[in-house]
Amino acid sequence: MAKESFNWKSLFINEETDTSEGKVATQPSTPVSPSSGNKFPNQSTESFPTNSLTNPFLNEIFEVYDKGFESLNEPGFDFFELYKSVLAVGVTNPQSYQMAFTMGKTIKPDLTKEFLLQKGSYYITEIEKVYAKYDTIGKTKKADLDNTITKEKYNLAKSISDLETKIIELQKELEAKKIEIQKIDPVNMEQLSEIQLKMDANDLAKQKILNSINTVITGINQYL
Repeated sequence: MAKESFNWKSLFINEETDTSEGKVATQPSTPVSPSSGNKFPNQSTESFPTNSLTNPFLNEIFEVYDKGFESLNEPGFDFFELYKSVLAVGVTNPQSYQMAFTMGKTIKPDLTKEFLLQKGSYYITEIEKVYAKYDTIGKTKKADLDNTITKEKYNLAKSISDLETKIIELQKELEAKKIEIQKIDPVNMEQLSEIQLKMDANDLAKQKILNSINTVITGINQYL
């Protein structure tokens, strides 16, 4: 069963991790004291393909898996120690397997190929469990975010559609008002003309009667 230390919840959940929990703890193996010259070589650093380095989380997650794998290691020599040794020397080098197996026999005399394969399957099973758990978490969070994005887009699209409908209605109203203003002069022109003619006639009538009166007044002053 995978230990709690094999945990990368923080990769999906942005939260403050308590200093006493959530750390990827490394369970050290029980020290062994093989004869001199039987020390395992240091593990070589495994690199990713160049095209994989565009993912900024790749190294971080690999480190979590690597530490989680190490946390599963039990005391004594098993697949884990052979894995580290072979990985350091070269996974395609047959001698690295022979050397690691021989060295393992000095630590665990009853070491067998079947035991190593069994433990290798155990590690794979545990890592697959962890992967499945967090793959589900990741997919769930992605689905939730996709749903949120879809909902936000729908609401915005509806708002845009409503605004576009209002704009169309306002444009129609604007065109109607323009037509109405263009009709004002022709509709009222006859009435305006009639009023203007009456005003002109009033001016002329006033002027005519005043001229007539003034003529008589002039005659009175002149002839009487």
